[in-house]
Amino acid sequence: MTSPSGPVDQPQPAPAAVHLAPADGATPDGFGAGGAGPDGFGPGGAGPEGWPTTSAVGYSAPEPDRITRFVLRLHERSPRWAAPLAAVGCVAVGMGYALLSNPTHAAPDALPTCLLKLTTGLDCPGCGGTRALWYVLHGDLPAAARHHFLFIFALPFLAYLFVAWAANQAFGWRLPELRVSSKVIGGFLGVWLAFSVLRNLPWAPFTSLYV
Repeated sequence: MTSPSGPVDQPQPAPAAVHLAPADGATPDGFGAGGAGPDGFGPGGAGPEGWPTTSAVGYSAPEPDRITRFVLRLHERSPRWAAPLAAVGCVAVGMGYALLSNPTHAAPDALPTCLLKLTTGLDCPGCGGTRALWYVLHGDLPAAARHHFLFIFALPFLAYLFVAWAANQAFGWRLPELRVSSKVIGGFLGVWLAFSVLRNLPWAPFTSLYV
């Protein structure tokens, strides 16, 4: 038997998978150049194509100016009792001014004066405080309370807080802490506001609070 003329049919290889060229520079896994996904965002949606996929480095803190550096160096080199001593000096200056100026005999327009009282005739929330301090330094507590009752009420607490802070800063002594909650502070400010309004009412008995 003779074979048919022509080439003998040979088994053809199986068709290979067709690989399409990535569109717009995308890699075969579907991510674009630089790791961008098919939707234009980086892996996990980090950002549009071309954006950095890593988090930006935060800004460094600015360098302090000369005055700040001087104050910091002075604070580091000063002894621990320097800050309490400076605070005591400020308090002493305030007491000295109250004693020397004698505000109980000063005219209403004497400098320095309260701008609100000078222009409107109304007592401001702090009016009478310097006179109350003057009376406290002279041991006349009723007259001091007459001029600013809330100042006299808060003075012992303020004095204790100052002494506790100064003792801890200067000598490391830890006195019992005076804990003042935010509610107490808010209540005191509310009473102070009511006191500032009532002392300006022109009817008795509120007229006795006017200074």
